[in-house]
Amino acid sequence: MTQTADRPRIRLKPKANARGLRHGFPWVYANDIVTDRRTRKIPAGALAVLEDENRAPIALVAVNPESKIMCRVLDRDPDAELTADWFETRLRRALDMRERLFDSLFYRLIHAEADGFPGVIIDRFGEACVIQPNAAWAEAHLDMLTDALTAVTGVTTVLKNASGRTRGLEGLDDVNLTLRGTVPDAPLPVLMNGATYMADLAGGQKTGLFYDQRPNHAFAAQLVQPKAQVLDVFSHVGGFGLAMLAGGAGQALSVDGSATALELAAKGAEASGFADQFDTRQGDAFDVLAQLNDEGAKFDVVICDPPAFAPSRQALDAGLRAYERIARLAATLVKPGGYLGLCSCSHAADLGRFRDASSRGIGRAGRSAQLIHTGFAGPDHPQLPQLAESGYLKAVFYRL
Repeated sequence: MTQTADRPRIRLKPKANARGLRHGFPWVYANDIVTDRRTRKIPAGALAVLEDENRAPIALVAVNPESKIMCRVLDRDPDAELTADWFETRLRRALDMRERLFDSLFYRLIHAEADGFPGVIIDRFGEACVIQPNAAWAEAHLDMLTDALTAVTGVTTVLKNASGRTRGLEGLDDVNLTLRGTVPDAPLPVLMNGATYMADLAGGQKTGLFYDQRPNHAFAAQLVQPKAQVLDVFSHVGGFGLAMLAGGAGQALSVDGSATALELAAKGAEASGFADQFDTRQGDAFDVLAQLNDEGAKFDVVICDPPAFAPSRQALDAGLRAYERIARLAATLVKPGGYLGLCSCSHAADLGRFRDASSRGIGRAGRSAQLIHTGFAGPDHPQLPQLAESGYLKAVFYRL
């Protein structure tokens, strides 16, 4: 008997959306599956054959009975085998696109479902890669994935980052590991949009740097004129502030709650030649925005790039109120004729809801506005058309 014949079978309920799965939707929720004692005993990360209500095979899936997303589609061929070639073929396909798009070795190499690796994030930093295996199947196949990654890319260092919120939902640990090579003993300089960013691969947030905002950084840099005063709120390691200095701004103030992130931002400013034009302020963003308003501060460009205020549907209403509040506080700091950029990485808050919340906040601040640009993540963060969650990042830019 073959290995595929030995695989457990998972059957959809009659009202489940089998057509959507056949057309590319990658998730199967637990309430769409015929669940019995046998299916509940399938180990997290195990492979199974997904069947429709008539027991016709649909796809090869990875199973996690502990997760609301009980099955993740790995291959539309139910008989596919997860061999070294399977991993390498998909990695090569992803690498080929990045090599066409970028003239450096700094980008997101794997963007989860959109690159055929459900729940897996891989960011590349030159000769190092950081993997976030945020699904149980990826954790179970981590050695094979790491071997394929080094074979395809030639990187010498591979780190596992286990800080993703999704890992907890999948019942996985939060232990970071060095899978290949050695941890860099200093932050790595990453050149983007004319500025140098410092990425801490081992101790930084997520994989150490957010590549997704690269095109939005570039747009913000177009908004500045010589001597422009700019404010970058939730700046992480320099984000928009460094990009706008590279674009010709005169002075940038970066605000973040993390002292460590601001130290890296300052090092990036120094490496970029902007040390005398760059300042930081640590604290809660809402509090700092209120303080700056009390001080009568005004800026030519203000950017706010907060963490996900609405990470789930349950948090949507509270998250939209937070986005509205940020927009209101930030809008009062923008000079007449200046620009305001507002960002959201909450997949639960779609573009329409986020834009409406931002516009309400600007109106509540007593400002009138023109919406001049809407931005998204860069092309190294491709979207899976059937999965709205893969297009999580939105950025709206206004002239006030």
